[in-house]
Amino acid sequence: MKPIVAIVLLAAGMATRMGQKGSHKLLAEFDGVPLVRRSALTANSSHAEAVTVVVGHRQDDIRKVLSDLQLNVVANPDYASGMASSLVIGFAAAEANGADGVLVMLADMPGVTSSDLNRLITAFQDGKGESIVRAVSQGKRGNPVILPRSLNDAVLRLKGDVGARYLIKTSGLPVIEVEIGEAAQIDVDTPEAITAAGGIPAES
Repeated sequence: MKPIVAIVLLAAGMATRMGQKGSHKLLAEFDGVPLVRRSALTANSSHAEAVTVVVGHRQDDIRKVLSDLQLNVVANPDYASGMASSLVIGFAAAEANGADGVLVMLADMPGVTSSDLNRLITAFQDGKGESIVRAVSQGKRGNPVILPRSLNDAVLRLKGDVGARYLIKTSGLPVIEVEIGEAAQIDVDTPEAITAAGGIPAES
């Protein structure tokens, strides 16, 4: 049987680099669709078994734009402490626990497509579910990444603003790199980055 992959979509962050006006980057519109919804649709259209979205900052607004989609939304009450707490919540979610690998996807990466996700999933399955899979752009490390189930305990021990990169460095597991082009590097943390990537910042 092929290893099963579940997606954890991280959408809980504070978006602190969006400036004083405080518009939420995940509600910025790309092709008329809020970014977080676009990312969730991309995840849902992939070969992943299940999608869990971790929400925190302004979660009511985020839940509203996801309300009609088939996915599991879980709240991270500790989102202000950094990314690690969202990873822990995502991995602990039921769908993620039954999976052989968890694809960690950041909700602020508008260039990532379902076919990019499928290439990562296929690479993970070809590696028998025992390797870390990482998206790269011309060899430069990027996101998303897939972490095998063997790292679950290590994930659950993470603290602070630490993400998958730390685990990759310390795990000792083989890493399969999958070239997905610029999409692996483009995240939109500022209003300027949203505009440059073809989006329209949300009203605050």
